[in-house]
Amino acid sequence: MGDEPDPKAEMSTPRRLDSSIDRIASYIEDFVNIVELAAAAIFALLFAIGVIDLALQIVQRVQTGEIANPRAVIGIIDTGLLLLIIVEVYQTVIAYTRRSETRRIVRLIIYTGIIAVIRKLIIFRTTDYASTQDALFAAVAYTLTLVSLSVILLIEQRALGE
Repeated sequence: MGDEPDPKAEMSTPRRLDSSIDRIASYIEDFVNIVELAAAAIFALLFAIGVIDLALQIVQRVQTGEIANPRAVIGIIDTGLLLLIIVEVYQTVIAYTRRSETRRIVRLIIYTGIIAVIRKLIIFRTTDYASTQDALFAAVAYTLTLVSLSVILLIEQRALGE
């Protein structure tokens, strides 16, 4: 009887190891959550700065009379869409930190992509490319990306019955 191993002692060592691993994993998860929230705060700050900049751009364009220039208006729209992208990225980060369901996160990413492509299409100028063929390839790529994202969004919404 004295030489037999104690079954309680054998069972406690793996449990203590599991407990230590769980505790360390919990600390790491807390750290990741803090970093995610810091990223969200940075995006919120960027958004606030961007809104102030957009307001200043509009005031400046109105004062100089440049507001009637289509390029100036496109620049303002470009800035506004960039702000929407920042908001969507912020919402995605918040959804991650709150452990939202995957569909919500995917939908936010699709919205971000659609806004980004629309922004590119609005500021698209053929003169920005070396040749007409390069501009055509870029236009086709943007169009295919936008159509693909829209189809994915439509499929996702129908899957939820929205």
